[in-house]
Amino acid sequence: MEAPYRHRSRGTMRCAGRSASHTSSSAPVAMSLCYLLATTAFLAAQVLSQRSGGGLSCPEKNGRFPSPTRCDTYVQCEDGVAEEIVCPDGLLFNAKARYFAYPCQYPVDVDCEGRSGLQTRKFTAGDCPHQYGYFRLGDNRNCGQFMNCVDGRGYVFDCPEGLAFNQDSYRCDWPDEVESCDAEAFLGFKCPEAPGVFGDDYRFYRNPADCQKYFICVNSRPRLYSCGEGYAFNDDVGGCDGIENVTSCALPVGGSTAPIPVRRG
Repeated sequence: MEAPYRHRSRGTMRCAGRSASHTSSSAPVAMSLCYLLATTAFLAAQVLSQRSGGGLSCPEKNGRFPSPTRCDTYVQCEDGVAEEIVCPDGLLFNAKARYFAYPCQYPVDVDCEGRSGLQTRKFTAGDCPHQYGYFRLGDNRNCGQFMNCVDGRGYVFDCPEGLAFNQDSYRCDWPDEVESCDAEAFLGFKCPEAPGVFGDDYRFYRNPADCQKYFICVNSRPRLYSCGEGYAFNDDVGGCDGIENVTSCALPVGGSTAPIPVRRG
């Protein structure tokens, strides 16, 4: 998994200086992840290895070969000499990695193919369950935070507003698409009962707590969108409109941005 992202100790992801924030006109931000195996040299220094003289063999003269029982262990062969290497705690051996790429990668990128054995968990500081990895924080009502663990130290991040961390993909997704997240409890909005008319799988509702935001109910589960600065959700047109045209919604200090297309009819 490539990782062009930089990180701060707390906040949203940033990619080459641009905030990976949630916008009303886009699908959920596909968040590649900070601190992804920054250099081979750095993580290679964390590898526990042992020269074999006992039992290891090389299927080929040169190459990397998976352990038959452990997903985080592999045998590296150079000129017929076998060396058993254990990945850093929390990372797994990816047999499909290119030869010059670092082969210890995050679990979402690795198919263990029945090799379920793992090393004993290493000591970590704070709340990190493993030395390396991305881990959900909170319960099913608080789904928007996750922790990036690097060398046993945890760094807390927030998903863009309205999105939930998906432990299965290491992405921030719509909360209704994250199995461990209660979208209604997380967003504080319950979709009204659908009238049963064809085409009502997507329904629009103004956010009672913030007139510049609104919910789209997808199969009766909410997703949060924002109209943008200077605009608010207008129930009369079923979409975003100039804030001056919307009842009971004050214009905030600052400029304005173009609204997303309104939904009429």
